[in-house]
Formats: sequence, structure tokens, C-alpha cells
Amino acid sequence: MNRLCFLCVSLLAVATAHAADPQIATIAPFGVQRGTEATFTITGSGLAKVQEILFYEPGFTVKNITAEKDDSLKATIAVASECQLGVHAIRLRSLSGVSNLRVLTVGNLPEVAEAEPNTNLKQAQVVGANVTVSGVVQSEDVDHFAVDLKKGDRLNVELEGLRLASVSSAAFFDPVLSVRDEDGAELVRSDDATLLQQDCFCSLLAPRDGRYIVQIRDVAYGGSTTSVYRLHVGTFPRPTAVFPPGGRPGETLNVRWIGDLAGDFNQEVTLPKGDQPESVIVAQNGQALAPSPNPVRISDLPAANEAEPNDDIKQVTLPSAAPIAMQGIIEKPGDIDFFRFTAKKGQQLDFKVFARKPLRSPLDAMLTIHNAAGNAIASNDDTGGPDSFTRFAIPADGDYFISVRDQLKGGGRDFVYRVEITETTPSLVVRLPERRQYIPTTLVVPQNNRNAVMVAAQRQNFAGEVAVSFEGLPEGVKTELLPMAAAMQEIPVLFSAAAAAPPAGGLLGITGKATDPKLNVIGHLDQRTMLVRGQNNVDVWGHNADRMALVVAETIPYSIELVQPKAPLVRSGSIDLKVVAKRAEGFKDLIALRLLYNPPGVASSGSIIIPEGQNEAVIPLTANNGAGVGNWKICVTARSGTRTPRGGAFGPDDGFRCSTQLADLKIEEQYHKLSFAKATVEQGKETNITVKVQKLRDFSGEATAELAGLPANTTSQPLKFNKDTAELTFKVATTKEAKPNRYTSIVCVTKIPVETDTITHTIAGGELRIDAPLPVKK
Repeated sequence: MNRLCFLCVSLLAVATAHAADPQIATIAPFGVQRGTEATFTITGSGLAKVQEILFYEPGFTVKNITAEKDDSLKATIAVASECQLGVHAIRLRSLSGVSNLRVLTVGNLPEVAEAEPNTNLKQAQVVGANVTVSGVVQSEDVDHFAVDLKKGDRLNVELEGLRLASVSSAAFFDPVLSVRDEDGAELVRSDDATLLQQDCFCSLLAPRDGRYIVQIRDVAYGGSTTSVYRLHVGTFPRPTAVFPPGGRPGETLNVRWIGDLAGDFNQEVTLPKGDQPESVIVAQNGQALAPSPNPVRISDLPAANEAEPNDDIKQVTLPSAAPIAMQGIIEKPGDIDFFRFTAKKGQQLDFKVFARKPLRSPLDAMLTIHNAAGNAIASNDDTGGPDSFTRFAIPADGDYFISVRDQLKGGGRDFVYRVEITETTPSLVVRLPERRQYIPTTLVVPQNNRNAVMVAAQRQNFAGEVAVSFEGLPEGVKTELLPMAAAMQEIPVLFSAAAAAPPAGGLLGITGKATDPKLNVIGHLDQRTMLVRGQNNVDVWGHNADRMALVVAETIPYSIELVQPKAPLVRSGSIDLKVVAKRAEGFKDLIALRLLYNPPGVASSGSIIIPEGQNEAVIPLTANNGAGVGNWKICVTARSGTRTPRGGAFGPDDGFRCSTQLADLKIEEQYHKLSFAKATVEQGKETNITVKVQKLRDFSGEATAELAGLPANTTSQPLKFNKDTAELTFKVATTKEAKPNRYTSIVCVTKIPVETDTITHTIAGGELRIDAPLPVKK
């Protein structure tokens, strides 16, 4: 697992009046050559108090951060010569919070800036071979760059546009790239390349000595100030696939790079150790490196590579015992690959194709399982995407086959795939539920205060208890949590920071582990950040993190406490949670409250506010008749600030944030059931509503009952009752203004005192019909 590179620097900034998470809008430049040092300008908001840059990968050293105003800062960053090429994610830590996640890229070539005008062939900006050009396509803009080649020279041109994630909405930059001769004749063109997440690249062997023009534009001749790109131009290799496409952790492979116009070549690579199922490797031919890496799959399985011919079962000779990984290439249109494997009766096996994800292969895999005679016994096309997955129980000992082909019977030299055949075993992934849609969860814990977050476990093939642990907590921070019971999908976790805890930031590893010693199940955090969303919010491009961002912030001017309820919440009942704020002198802002989560069957209001200058508020909870009986740890979160909350809740970057302690909420069965007799009354008269009481549990003392939901101009008086009462009779009086109708929303509210609290039932089922008097006979 890669470790966070903690980069602590001094800050020259003016303190802002109110706390907020810093927000990154733009980063310029949006890439850098490794082995060099660059000064980045970051724009956004809340930047004046930024103290640190958090990197998810090693290889970066921050030399200096300066922020003269709140919407801009400059950071000087040195990039190690061994830093991984490609996209890297960052966040900013300020004295009050943590920023959104953004990316920058690391290349291997010298940097050149685009110089306008370059909008036509004659204005093409001349660049040398093996450079990276940073530019922008404005509205209806077309950029041209010229490079001089000798006959037979290889030219590879790769563009990073979508991968820079400069715009998160469906209006993202969609580049098209072409290479032309001096007269403008198009020689090669690329729109979307599967390998490059819809970015593009062109490859060319120069047909003659001369000047060649690289052209960039938006596919629809759009563009804007956010349509930024990095264009890698040179004689470097640009393979589209690697074979074999995976191996074991720490294994050294002699891989073949496929798809480069100058021909295939081999390279010895060592896969990283650890338990990460995916990694990347960079093609290197001599001293030349590809500008971005290729993904590979890593798992602790023996692997069998295809041996052609293997187009039918008669050509497949050597069987392999499952579990195993099988790797191949659908090399031409219509190609089909067969593999033989042996399995035992009763084995339940999972068959998973890895092609489009993570290998970025153009293959749309169709997987079929065959018996020894070659008859198909199971198949799958797409399961959650273009890759295939199926689960199959082996009916008898013996030989079986799998076949792989392209769904549309396509094929090509880079249609690489890997099939992993594994026994169905328990697995676990840790998640952080979003507090706001499409906004990944982070956490800010103020000094001498606390804050809470929900942690979820995604179990596969088991249902046992899970223990959650955290690695990399900042100094002075501790956690409070309980094991996640077998029936639970998520738990609250409380983080507390000591008064002396220094302001700091960290990326926390989160591990889940089955507590059953018979189950060796361990899972880690997988947190997805959608950086580019398409129409209907389809995830187009993003980042997966294995750690959660947590920041210890400066002291805030209040804290909140949840008064421990004395009475239980019963099914079909309600309870009031009292929250008390302790304010620093002079702090009078309103405080918005919200329950961190609702136990099953429980509902709470998300728009409760402690008004300005006040110190208390009540959050009503209601439980339906299927609420989860048991003891639950609950917590209330708070936000404050001078801005009015939107829809009763603050935005993700508003105000000071903290939470209460974890308190106990006991949910119990009802003490009684009630059944109503229907009642009828004329306007202006009285009637009785009879309610039968079915005792389910004893209680001590005297309780009260009253009707609620009565229509206007109708009244009744509360009644007293005890555990032995079998029937309640309410006298209901109406006035002549009571509207004739049939009313079915009448409920009976019973209240049983417990110490200083009350057990409240709210049970529906009452019906009252109000009639108009009959006309007087003449």
C-alpha cells in the first residue's frame, strides 16, 4: 500500500473570519515533468489558511506555500525523478478543513507552453520532438503544432484532456486529435482511445522528410477556458496493450508490449507487492518511456497463457486445475479462445473476465463455460459493464472448458484479457457513505472537540460480524466505535481530538476484518471520487482512494452534547432528543442539527436549528411498527455559520462542524396495542370514541391517553389509565361549525412517565363520522 507523503510547510496568510473547507477550482500548470520543480497556482476559496498538500502517492516535496488572499495560493513542488508517471490526486489541508480532490499529471518530457496565434496551418507553433505542450482550446478554437521528421521516423502524439478533469459536468472537453502533412492533408486521426479514458493518441511513421502538423480541437468545435490539455509529442513508444496483463504480487515478468507502430518489444517488469488488485506499469524501449502507464491486474493465482491454435476444444491439450488465471488475446475478428481446466464436484467457482476494467482493452467479452463434450453449460455477456462474470457449481469431477470471444465478433492485436477462475469465498470492501450525493466523505475534527462519520461494510458470501480499525490517526486523535454486527451494514464512528492535538492532516487507512476466527476475511477502503460525470450523472472518469482524508482543525467556538434519553423509543412511538450547545463568549450564530444516521425504521427531522443566541433544541424521533428493536449508538452532527442553511442543512463547506458524543437509544416493542370502535355524531352534539387496550407489557404508575388528529371544531379530554386498564372511552364534543365528513386520521397518543422522560405511543386507526342534522319536518 502506498503511503501518504506528509508535506508540512509554513504558511504566510491572513486568518479568515469563519471556518470553511478550502475548495480547489483550478490548478495551473496542470502537469509537471518529473525530476523538476514547479510553482503551481491554485485558485478556489478558503485558501488563505492552507497549511499542507496531501498527496495520495509518494514522490512529491512541497518547498513553499504562500497565500496572500483567500481565492488563490502558490505552491512550489519538487517532483522526484522516480515519481510514477500519470495522474496523481491531491487535497489541501487548511487550519479549518480539507479540500475537494483534484488531479495533476506527471510526465517525463520537458514542458512547453502553447503560444497563440496557432489557429491555422501557417501559424502552427513549431515544437521539437519529445516535448509536452500545455494548452487550452477556447470556443471554436483549433490549435496547431509543427514537428520536423525524417522519412521513417516514428511519431507518437498522446493527449491528456478528459483525464485532467478540469470540468466535472457533462460539458467536459472532448478532444479530437489528428496529424497532417504541410498541405493540411489528414494522415491519421483519433477521437476516443479505449486505453486513455476517452482521450486520444495518434501514431505515424513519416512517409517522407518534412514538416508534420498536429491539430487539436473539440469534437464539436466547442471549447472554453477550462478545455485544457497536455500534448505529448515525440518518438517515444506508445503501446496499446501489454501481455501478459497480470501476475502475482512481487512477480517479475517478461512482458510483451503490443500495438506500437514501430513494432512489439519486450521488457522485464516487477509487479508491486501488497494486496492491491490493480497497478500500472510504464512501457520503456531503450531510454524512451511511454507518456502514461498501462494498467495490470495483480492476484495470487497461477496463470496459464493461451497457446495458439486454440479455436476449439480439440486444439486445447494441457488442462489446468482451478483456481487459476487464464490470459489471452482475441487477435483477429471472429477469433475465439478455448482453455481447459479441471474441477471437482461441488466446487462453486467464480469466473471473472478482466478486459475493459482495469486493462482498458477494447474487448467486449463474451464468456462461456463448456462441459467435456464442448456443450455450453453457462455463459455471460455483461455483468455491471462490458466485462463478464458468472458463478457456477461444478456438477461432476473432470475436465471443463471456457471460451472467450468478442460480443460483436471483433478482434485485434490489443484485445487482451485475463480470466480469473476462483473458488467462491467471502470477501469484504469498506465504504464511506456519502453525506451529500457525489461528494466523497471527508472528516474535520476540531481541537478539544469531536466529529463522527459512518463506515459501511460491503460483504460478499458471508454475513458475520466485522471489526473496523484505522491506521494513520493524527497525533491526539482517538476513535470510539463498536463491532459491526452481522445484521448491520454500517456503523457510526466517533473521532475525538484532544485540546493539545496539533492541527494536522492525514489519509487514514480503514480495514474491516471478520471477527469469526474461522473466516479469514479482510477488506480495505475503496472510495470513489467521480471527477467527470456524463449525462444523467454517469461516471465517466474518476479516482479510487484506499484512504480517507481526515484533518484536525483549529478550536471552534462551540460544542454540543446529546442528553442521554431515559426512556426507550417504542415501535409506533416517538421520543424527543434534547441537544445542548456550549458556546464560547460572543458566539451567537445559529447551529443546524442533524442525526448522523437513523436506526432502521426510525425517522428524524433534518431541519432542526438552535436559534441565534440560544443553547438548546429538540429533535423529534418517530419509529414505525417495524423499527429495529435493540440498543443503538446514535450521534447528532452540527454546522454553524453566518450564512442561512440551504433547505435546513448547510453546504459541505459552510461553517464550523462538530458532533455530540455517541449516546444510547433503546428501541423496544410496544407496551400495548389499541383498537378503535367507529363513532358517529351530529354537528353540535357529543359522542364517545371507545378504544380497547391490549396489554403487551406491564408498566408502573399512571399513564395518560389523548386523541389527536380530530377535525376542526371537535374536542376531547385526556384520560388517565394504568397497566390493568382494558378500555378507554373518550367523550368527543362537536360544535355546529364542525364540517360533515368521514375522518380516518384519528390517533391515540399514550404517554408513560419514566424518570424525567416519557414513553410515547402514537397509534392510528380511529374513525369519526360527522353528520349534518336531519331537516326539521314541517
